[in-house]
Amino acid sequence: MATRCSSALRAISRTCRATRPRPLASSSRCLATAAPEASSAAAPPPLPSDPKLGKIVDDISGLTLLQAADLVTLLKSRLNIQEIAMPTAAPAAAAAAPAEAAAEEEKPKEKTIFTVKLESFDTAAKPKIIREVKAMVPNLTLIEAKKFVESLPQVLKANLPKEDAEKMKKTFTDLGAVVVLE
Repeated sequence: MATRCSSALRAISRTCRATRPRPLASSSRCLATAAPEASSAAAPPPLPSDPKLGKIVDDISGLTLLQAADLVTLLKSRLNIQEIAMPTAAPAAAAAAPAEAAAEEEKPKEKTIFTVKLESFDTAAKPKIIREVKAMVPNLTLIEAKKFVESLPQVLKANLPKEDAEKMKKTFTDLGAVVVLE
């Protein structure tokens, strides 16, 4: 409905302009929303004082959105501009957070994930260690477990929590092996 009305108003305004001449000072009475004739011609944008800037503006305005996005990333990398996150918390809370963060950075973080590595073993304990490795990794055959133990140093398990790594280290140490937690 609105498009029919607006198109009808445009058609009426065209016929009004074409049929009767108007003085330049009078306003358009055919269409209430018509712009004055003095501003109907598009005014050119203000020219920059530096012609080099004008050329850059013309070049950038001719880019596609993808090219403009690439331009932004290139400028950020060339000018070493870091992305910053806008603060969402209240200013008072934001002021207290850096002091706490600085205190946390000073103390070293305790390692929670470990890799258990078999370094060496007592030759008398070799059969017990082979059996323990075979029990720990169910897919290994006895021959593969023997080859695994003989080709030291070897990683027994990786990405273990601290409790499990300590338990495994104690088990192998009791059997006569030297185990390192990394």
